[in-house]
Amino acid sequence: MSFASGSSRWSDVGLATAARGIATCGDLLAATTLTLALQSSGAGGSAVALVLLAATLPLVVLAPLTGRLADRMDSRKLLIGAGLAQSAICLGLAYAGHPLLVICLVALLASGLAVTQPVLSALVPAMVRPADLPRATALNQTAGMIGVLTGPALAGFLVGGFGTRTPLQIGAVSYLALVLAGLLIRTRRGGGWRTVSAETGAAATVANWRLRRDPLLLAMVATLAGVVGTIGAINVIEVFYVRETLGASAAVYGMVTGAWTLGVLCGAWIFARLARRFADDAGLVQCGLLLLGGCCLMVLVSVTVPAALLLVPIWLVGGMCNGGDNVFNNVVLARRVPEAARGRAFAAMGAAVQGAAMVGYLIGGLLLEVTEPRPLIVGCGVAGLLVLLGFVRPVRRAVRAERARVTADAELATPVPAR
Repeated sequence: MSFASGSSRWSDVGLATAARGIATCGDLLAATTLTLALQSSGAGGSAVALVLLAATLPLVVLAPLTGRLADRMDSRKLLIGAGLAQSAICLGLAYAGHPLLVICLVALLASGLAVTQPVLSALVPAMVRPADLPRATALNQTAGMIGVLTGPALAGFLVGGFGTRTPLQIGAVSYLALVLAGLLIRTRRGGGWRTVSAETGAAATVANWRLRRDPLLLAMVATLAGVVGTIGAINVIEVFYVRETLGASAAVYGMVTGAWTLGVLCGAWIFARLARRFADDAGLVQCGLLLLGGCCLMVLVSVTVPAALLLVPIWLVGGMCNGGDNVFNNVVLARRVPEAARGRAFAAMGAAVQGAAMVGYLIGGLLLEVTEPRPLIVGCGVAGLLVLLGFVRPVRRAVRAERARVTADAELATPVPAR
């Protein structure tokens, strides 16, 4: 598949990752602020789940459209337009009072994310050589995770000291980083821009590309979505578990939430080194299964703690597994998808994962109305492990098929000695 020709454009990678990190901080700043406001006002799990659903549904529903936009429209125009729109919407959230208006604005904010997410994800492989892809992926993920790490912690501090309006105003400013990145990044794709040379038969390959036609990619995405769907309810349950069951403050809640993100950041760099040594995509997918198992185990272990701060080391380990799996998934997808179809590919993977997470949010919100957080977390961890075990056989079958295909291609490429 096509990557940047010549040397890697690390300045562009830096701009893209910085924009992603700052905008992600704004996303989480707004989401955590709204979650804390709902919990403090006495709203139940269903209200928190409704806001999370509003923040997730556009990423799923709009994926077919935004993926094609990312491939067909100039990436610069998309980043500038979406960044300006998100900034205005987040500023509106700071002054919105009616719950229905808040939910509508959250959905609009997520619609902007549905555009910028595949645009930035597809730009990064076009900026670097294949050998540099794991490092660039780790950098991109690091920036995102720093945003996720600082967003909840900053929200906990600002909400406690200044109320909900100030953090939402700061979030509105953060989206302008996307506008700046759109103006400064030299690498462009979509529209009339081509960052790489044309491949033989590329047009037909791009037109016919479908996720379901690649068994290995399909198995990887299905496994990830299945596990996220079962443990995704933890995102709704966590605020009630930490603040009510364990009696922690808003600041401690932000610290606990950030611990998983810090682990993701560390895991991205640790496993990026391993990814560079794997030329075998099937091997990366198999390693991803083990890392997902680690995430599920940490969720299960978290119910044993008597105090919220003890969740920090557990979440760190779980986040490291999460970060490694993210790097492996992004590297495998970028290697196997034609350059001109990567926007669709990243949007499709994002839609599958976010759709599964949405199911988890809904289930978590409904169950919190009838039972306590601790047994629900046990159920999430056990269900995640069971789903993972159920996917072991399909993944192995896809791995065998992939390795058989690679072997057959190698034999066809080997010249037959003349007699």
